[in-house]
Parts: sequence; structure tokens; C-alpha cells
Amino acid sequence: METLNVLVVDDEVGMRAGVQRALRNFTVTVPEVPGEVRFAVAQAESGEEALRTISAGTPDILLLDHKLPGMSGLDVLAGIADLPRTPLTIMITAYASIETAVTATKRGAYDFLAKPFTPNELKSVVRKAAGRLLLERQARKLADEKRRVRFEFIRVLGHELKAPLGAVTGYLDLMARRSLGDELGDYNRFIERSQLRLEQMRKLIVDLLDMTRIESGQARRELVDLDLTEALRAAAELADVAARERGISIRVHAPDELPLHADRSEIDMVLNNLLSNAVKYNRDGGAVEATLATDDAHIVLTVSDTGIGMSQDEVGTLFGEFTRIKNAKTRDILGSGLGLSIVKKIAQLYNGDVTVKSEPDVGTTFTVRLDAAPTQ
Repeated sequence: METLNVLVVDDEVGMRAGVQRALRNFTVTVPEVPGEVRFAVAQAESGEEALRTISAGTPDILLLDHKLPGMSGLDVLAGIADLPRTPLTIMITAYASIETAVTATKRGAYDFLAKPFTPNELKSVVRKAAGRLLLERQARKLADEKRRVRFEFIRVLGHELKAPLGAVTGYLDLMARRSLGDELGDYNRFIERSQLRLEQMRKLIVDLLDMTRIESGQARRELVDLDLTEALRAAAELADVAARERGISIRVHAPDELPLHADRSEIDMVLNNLLSNAVKYNRDGGAVEATLATDDAHIVLTVSDTGIGMSQDEVGTLFGEFTRIKNAKTRDILGSGLGLSIVKKIAQLYNGDVTVKSEPDVGTTFTVRLDAAPTQ
């Protein structure tokens, strides 16, 4: 439970004690902010004492009487105006004029509480102030998190682009210096490796744009009635080009037709990512099994391979953005690290999810569940 610190400034001891009693067991909840909030009340009997207390530690809420011996409440407001952090101030007034209210507002007063007031009136104005404070804190927290995520995103993106760019630059430098002589054919290996690295960057950029469109909600979705079996067979044909080069077989198990109301480009992204991964991370001469079935109100897609597999620790990090399993077996396998994150986000658009089971040197199975009748 969070605690907000309240400082009540009034020259009447009974008034200060009454505020403390009213707020002692008072708690507040704000719908947008998790948890309850309680209040710890401190007292000051003059404006001078209030300034000393605030300078020692700024309270969250200041209940400030306008009429005080010596410094007035307006003087206190002026005295704290330049602090790095100021409390949310509620002016306590008895016969304040409009001019006083305007001046207090200009100096930072948030609200007013007229004397005499009941405990319920006090709680109402404090509840309002607490809600304002908590929402402001939540907004700052979200803004800080947004900055942190943006920084981490740019850092990781820079790292992912730096490696292939460095490799291409290195190969070009070797060719520029004619390190292998003047025969053009001697440089074919450098050219092929450069093309491979550039393709890696292109894939990263394409996946990044896909993910950004999905997350922003700005992607133009065209939900149509499509045949998921036909889409799966088309994706398998596309993956089969790379699979045949390594002797990997792809088998599709699906009903003759399986209708789904969906965006075809989203479905293709899911199918192409899973099947291309099943080929890339497979062993030469291995197999890929892609199966479509229905389970209650869901359509279930499973894609299994006989590849290098993963440990449980590796599986636990799999769906993060820019996450790629890096070990001796995956060193030469290129990828953006965004594909599975995209698969998960798309599955959630269809009220579904994606799970994975894997065993090192045995293989991996991805299971995607999609709502058979999505509402989005």
C-alpha cells in the first residue's frame, strides 16, 4: 500500500488534530492505478514552520490555511514556488475573496476547502488530490518506461545492423585492396557473403516495419474469408525451395479446406516465419511437419522440425524482440530476431497465443491457436 504524505498548516490546534483524525484510517483507490493509498499526516502551526518542514522533505499534499500568524498562506505559496518539487496545495479559507482565490491559483494552489468543513468534505477534496497525484505519477512512470524501451530498442537495433555492415565493409575493403589479386572470380566468396549479409539487413528492416505496423495499430487490416489450408500449402511451397537444397522434407497435414476470417498478410507472416525457421534450424536430411486441426473454438496450427532444438532456458527467452538463440550450432544461421515476436503479436490479434516445446538435438514444435471467429 502506497502512502502519501500530508502536511496540514493551521494555527488552530483543534483543526490540525481533526484533519489528522479524519485521515488516519482513510484510504483511496484510483481505477487506473493498482493498489490502495493511505495518508501520513504531519502538522505545522505557522507559515515559517511549514517552510522549514517542506525544505526538509516536500510533502505530497499541503493543506494550507490562508490566515496564519506572521506569514500568510499566500506567502508560503510564494516561498515554495521555486522548489524543484512542490506539493499539491489545498487552500483552507474562511472568508477569502475572489482576488485571494485568483492569487492563490496563480501561485500554484490546486483546490480550496472552506471553513468550517466536515470530515467527509475533507476526505472528498483529499481523494481528488490523491487521484491527481497518482495519475501524474503513473504518467511519468509510463513516460520513463517508454524512454527506456526506446533507448533499448535503438541500442539493440544498432547492434543488429552493425555486425552485417561491418562484414560487408570488410569484404569491400579486401576487394578494394585486391587482396586476392586481379582475377574477379577469386572474389566470388566475398561477393556471396556480402549479399548474404545485405539480405540479413533487408530481412531485419522488413520485419521491423511489420512489427511496428502491428504494434501501432496503424496497419490496414483486410479481414476476409480465406482457406487456411490453401495458405499453409502455399507457405510450404515457398519454404520448400530452401528445404530441398538441404534434403529436408516438408509434409502438410490438413483438412481439404479450413475457413478462417482473417487478414491474409498476417496469416502469411505467421506461416512463413514458422516454416522458414523450421527449415533454417533443422538438420540436413531432416523433416518438417505442419498440421492444421480444430480444437473447440480454436484453430490449431503445429509446426514441428527435427532440428537442433533448444534448452528450456533458451525457450524462455524466445518471444522477445531481437531475441536469437546464439550458440555454436546457430552461429551461421541468419535472422532478424523479430519473427517469433511478430508471430506472437499476430496470434494475440486473433485472441490466441503461441507456445513451444523443444529438446536439444531432437527438434522443436510450435503450436499456434487462433480464434476460429475473431472479433477484431
